[in-house]
Parts: sequence; C-alpha cells; structure tokens
Amino acid sequence: MSQREENLGQYMARRGISRRTFLKFCTVMGSTMALSPAQAAEMAETMAKATRQSVIWLSFQECTGCTESITRSHNPTLESLIFDFISLDYHHTLQAAAGDAAEHAREEAMKKHKGKYVVVVDGSIPMGENAHYSTIAGITNEQMLRDTAKDCFAIVTVGTCAAFGGIPAARPNPTGAVAVSDIIKDKPIINVSGCPPMPQVMTGTLSHILTFGAIPELDHLGRPIAFFGETIHDRCYRRPFYEKGQFAKSFDDEGARKGWCLYEVGCKGPTTYNACANLKWNGADTFPVQSGHGCLGCSEPNFWDQAGGFYAPLSVGDWGSHEVLAGAVVAGAAVGAAAAVAGRSKQKSAHEEKKS
Repeated sequence: MSQREENLGQYMARRGISRRTFLKFCTVMGSTMALSPAQAAEMAETMAKATRQSVIWLSFQECTGCTESITRSHNPTLESLIFDFISLDYHHTLQAAAGDAAEHAREEAMKKHKGKYVVVVDGSIPMGENAHYSTIAGITNEQMLRDTAKDCFAIVTVGTCAAFGGIPAARPNPTGAVAVSDIIKDKPIINVSGCPPMPQVMTGTLSHILTFGAIPELDHLGRPIAFFGETIHDRCYRRPFYEKGQFAKSFDDEGARKGWCLYEVGCKGPTTYNACANLKWNGADTFPVQSGHGCLGCSEPNFWDQAGGFYAPLSVGDWGSHEVLAGAVVAGAAVGAAAAVAGRSKQKSAHEEKKS
C-alpha cells in the first residue's frame, strides 16, 4: 500500500500519534462544532478510516490575511491540518513549487481526485472587461475558478472577500469584484466569512467535511451554523451593561473604563454572526470587544460600506430592519434611567428619614 492510499488511522499510527491523542483532538473539534461528547468516539472512528482529503486552495483578490489567520490555528495546528488530516495539493503562498510545476500539481490533483477534492477560495473575483486585473499563470481568476470547481466535491470560501465580495467589491468596486457564489451555481458552497475568518472556524469546517464526508448545516448566507448561529452580542460579556442601558459614549470616557457596552460608539455585535465572543482569538485569549473596540461586523455582507461608518451606532435601515434591536436599546436605556431614578429616590428617602 502506498503512503498516499493509506487511511488516516494507519497514517497517524506510522507517525506515532496515539489513539488517546487522536480522541482528545476529536473531543476538542466536536466541542468546537457543537457536537455532543458522545459523538467524539464516532468521529474518531470515522476519521481514522478516511483517506487524506485533497484540497486545492485558490487565492484571488485578497491580502493573504486568511492564510495568515489559518497559520495561527491552535486546534488543530496548521501542521496537523496539512500533514495529518488533508493533502494540500495547491496553495500559492505555502507550496514549494512555482510556475509550470505549480499549475501541473493543480491539474494532477483535479484529475486524480475528480469529484472528491475540495476547493478553498480566498479573495474576490474581478469580472467582465476587468477580469485581467488579477491573473495567475496568465489565467484570469474567473476562468481558474470555473475550471477548478468543475469536478470538485465542494467549495469552501474563506474570508469575506470570497464569501461576499469584501473590500475589493466595496464602492466604487473598480475591478467589478464578485463573490464565488455569484459565479458558481452548481456546487455546494460553504462560506466561512470574516476579515480575516477565525482559524478555528476554517479548520473546524474542513474537519467536518473530512469526518462526515458531507456539508455542515448552513445558515441563509451559506455559513456553518455551528460557528455563525449566534451574534457577537449574544455571547458578549458586556451584554449586561447593554441590558441596563449603560453605554460608553467615547473610547476614553468613564463608561469605557468601566467596561460598559460599546453600542453607541459603533459596535456592530448585535447584527454580526460569528464565534469571536466565545472561541476568541490569539489562542482563545481575547477578541476585539474585550480589547476595548467595537465589533466592525466583518463577517457580514457589505460591512465596509455600512451606512454611517464603523463608529456610528446601528439604527433601523443601516443593516436592514432591526426594530427589535432599536426597541431593545430604548428599553435598555429606559431600564437604566428608571434604576437611576429609583436609586436617587431611595437615597433621598433614607436621607429624610435620618433627618427626622
């Protein structure tokens, strides 16, 4: 049996990875993907029988931030993702091959794994007469995407540029940039949005495909519900201040120093779906709101062109209809005001009683 044909269980045993270590990995990944603890053993059993997943990674109009993000993945690490769980057959930034050899590797992977390989795309795609703004080996991004996606199993877009057009598609969109889903209509597409996307979400999504050989449950924007099922606001530790109507008015006022809600300085957490508040960044150490800056909403479509800019409070119409959100802000402010009035009345009564 060739090393390329062996399953993951055989491969890991040859690499000295114990079943206990592998079970621990599956438990971590299962928890990340909102699977029950009982499914960890089943996950390990399924993955052990799987052969290495062929992945072709295409980078188009992007800043390499998505690759930078995944190289900082902790569970699994980049090394285990590439060498133990997938076969990364083509990646402009990470592959050693260049020129004709690189394109030959992509074509060979497509031929050998026809119907089974996964295409990962980061970056938007320029279209029409502007298609030549971005080419690889003399091939436009659009043509390379169409050719590579033709016989794939599924496409995973990483980053808001590939998922929704992102910054290259921001007004006035000089290259006519579009998302992958604007071009490919006949293949399953999993959108892992974010600018950049969270490393755990990228590796978790690939691990789900490897484990179950299927597409994870997706939301209405094609994003994995396990990671995009709740808003930043839902899990934010500043939420109690929001409920009390306690909002920072600037980034250096007393409320900001006390950790109050950043809604009024532009936080887009209430309308942004992502796992930042619970998975966090930098080895689960922190996330932007915890560092004192409001959420920019980077995992949502058109986040760069949002009305009012990054530091304007959300309002009805900015991101669609958010009457519930607006009502919550008013209610929160009212609760805060009522509490303040009640507190002052109580202090006044106590003071008058003391005087008498």
